Amino acid sequence: MTVKQISTFLENRPGALAEFTKILQNSEIDLRALSLAETEDFGIVRVIVDDPFRTVQILKQEGYVCSLTPVLAIVFEDKPGALVNVLNLLGDNGINLEYSYAFLAKKANSACMIFRVADNEAAIKVLTKNGIRPLCQDDMEGMFK
Repeated sequence: MTVKQISTFLENRPGALAEFTKILQNSEIDLRALSLAETEDFGIVRVIVDDPFRTVQILKQEGYVCSLTPVLAIVFEDKPGALVNVLNLLGDNGINLEYSYAFLAKKANSACMIFRVADNEAAIKVLTKNGIRPLCQDDMEGMFK
């Protein structure tokens, strides 16, 4: 159970992210989550969208270099220590967390996170065994309505 994340290189210059998001807007792509990491010369924008395959096609037509990556999307109770519990489950089972970022959804009292781990299948097995079910692409649709 994973969702598709699009990673795209952007120039590190004023307006680059606005241009990128304008393409999404003009193509009626619904942005679900966004993370931006930067270096001096370029940035990597990671997004979760409603239609990842169509979005990749559009971005490539616009000249962007991008790729699809399966990541874990997890919803858990919004209370102190909930994130620590998830991270401990992963770490205690030898699953390396490469990066993570949060996203918003219309589910009350919930925290929503994207996790990129070294081994999705192992992470899914550990999480589901402990009562945490990662979302699939179709589940994401219901999170925003």
